[in-house]
Amino acid sequence: MKKIRNLFKKLRDPKVVRVLVVATVSILIIGAFLFYELYRGRVSIEDSLVQAPITSISPDAPGKILDVKVYEGEMVKRGDSLATVGTQTLNAYQDGLVVSVNKQIGSIASAQVPVVQVISLKDMRVAGTIDENKGLNKVKVGQPVSFTVDALPGQTFWGYVDEISPTAKQTQLQFSVSNERPTQQFVVYARFNAYEYPQIKNGMSAKMTVYTDTP
Repeated sequence: MKKIRNLFKKLRDPKVVRVLVVATVSILIIGAFLFYELYRGRVSIEDSLVQAPITSISPDAPGKILDVKVYEGEMVKRGDSLATVGTQTLNAYQDGLVVSVNKQIGSIASAQVPVVQVISLKDMRVAGTIDENKGLNKVKVGQPVSFTVDALPGQTFWGYVDEISPTAKQTQLQFSVSNERPTQQFVVYARFNAYEYPQIKNGMSAKMTVYTDTP
């Protein structure tokens, strides 16, 4: 108990108090500086999505589906035979990944009802929506990007800024009663090598970080 009383007595000493205050302030300043250095030059885009253009392959004229030669998840080359509808053979327009197949043999297919859908892996990108006042002015084409995917926790992937939408997602001006202008949102696209990351699937939710402190 005596030792504890002596300790409290020392803590009440103005000199000790000043030392503790200085030490605490110094730690806070160093912590703030490290935090600033860590996140300076980074723009986070939480609302992101992996997406690729989908090519729908349908017959020119209505007919019965007689044969389907591919399955979902199969890689195809441009010109590969995919299915037979009536007298027409449906071929792949480009290299890609089959993501949807109408397997109902004998059913009627038409130009409005695709038999096979294919995505181009070389055109797969992460699209992120960012508020105009959250660092959009710092984002430039070519800057490196890291991103994570919700379905693949613990993994980090890399790409680069490929495109920034030239216009806002919502261009109509909508003023509230207070006449405050709404914050507009823009889309930042990051390209990555989908062949290097085959575990990433079209439509997965993601989060991006753009590194803006690069030339």
